[in-house]
Parts: sequence; structure tokens; C-alpha cells
Amino acid sequence: MTLPAAAPSPLSAVSPLIHLVDDDEAVRQALALLIGTVGLRVQEWAHPQAFLEGFDRHAVGAIVLDVRMPGLSGLTVLDLLRQQGVDQPVVMLTGHGTVDMCRRAFKAGAAEFLEKPVDDEALLEAVHNAVREHVRTRQRDAAGRDARERYGLLSPREREVLSLVVAGLTNKEIGRALVLSPRTVETHRAHLCAKLQVHTLAQMIRTYAQLVDEEAAARPAPPQA
Repeated sequence: MTLPAAAPSPLSAVSPLIHLVDDDEAVRQALALLIGTVGLRVQEWAHPQAFLEGFDRHAVGAIVLDVRMPGLSGLTVLDLLRQQGVDQPVVMLTGHGTVDMCRRAFKAGAAEFLEKPVDDEALLEAVHNAVREHVRTRQRDAAGRDARERYGLLSPREREVLSLVVAGLTNKEIGRALVLSPRTVETHRAHLCAKLQVHTLAQMIRTYAQLVDEEAAARPAPPQA
């Protein structure tokens, strides 16, 4: 089976970047050559500490990480990456894998766990899957930021209408709740669709219901009578 070359990330003008962390120079160079044949950029790291201090956390791509290295083990590096909020998926490699080691890696968030000598196609497939997942993650994050910015543009009245729309109320019910005419409610809904850049009720609920709930949860509770 021949895997297709990776398409450039839609979030970047260049191809995804794969960080390859392995203290064995021969293995590192061979894997870097393999990954480079499918159009991915590769940055090699011989020392895990140097990798942690110098790698590009903002690049779209993935990390290929050996488990057994002097100084910091791959599992320790994986834990540190997750503690620091690094979102690049990690493919773990080991020449002496155990069930416990595999379980620990997946529990810590590894995307894949492969044993050396690693099969070329298995590694390329794991790397491609990791890159695709990272692209999707970055796209979701960007969409979430955009949604919050648009939500912040709403007036207090528009937020009230939105909260009742996502709660499932009809225009008449919203009008009664807010003492507005149905035509005024329709106008507010039209403004909401324009400001929030949505075209259907389902899209509005899917994108903004969580933000409505978050604002409601943060609102101070009314004083007890």
C-alpha cells in the first residue's frame, strides 16, 4: 500500500512540521528520510531537553517521540507536553515495549504507540493521522475563538433573545417573555443571524448554545427573598 503525500495544512502556507525526537542518530536519520518522502517537513532532535526548550509549539504537525532516551524518558516528555498544554499529537516509538508502558502512553494522551523496528507504512499512516487530527483541532479552536468574538458583539437584548431561541422558544413565546411584539422578535432574530454568521437554527444552537450556558452560569444568582 502506498500512502498519498500529505496535503499542506489549510492553516499554514507550508507543509506540516514533524518533530522527531530520538537519541539514536542512525534511527533518527532513517526516520527523517522516510517521513520527508511524503512531503512533510522534519526537524530532528537528539536530546529531549533541547526539544522541550526549542521546538515550535505553534506549528501544525505532530511529534514522533522515542520512549527510551538518556536524561528524560519519552513518557516523561509526553507528560510535560500535556502539562504545558501542547496540542500537537504524539506518536511514541520504543524498542522494548511493555503492556504497562503502552497503557501509560495512551493514558497520557499519545496518539499512537509503535514498536521498533517500526514498519514504514505503519509509521507513515500514524503520522498522517496525527497531522490530520491536529489540523482538525486547530480548526475547531479557531472556530471557537471566532464564535466568542461574534458573541461579544451582541447587545444585551440580542443575548436575551438568543438565550430563549436556543432554549427552544417560539417567536410568540419569546415575545411574551420579553414583552416584545412577534415582529420585533423576528427583527432581533434576523440581526442575530447576521451578526453570528449562521444560516439555520441548528447552526445557531450548535455554535452558540454553550456560550449562552456559560454566560448564564457566570451570572450572579438573584438574592434570596
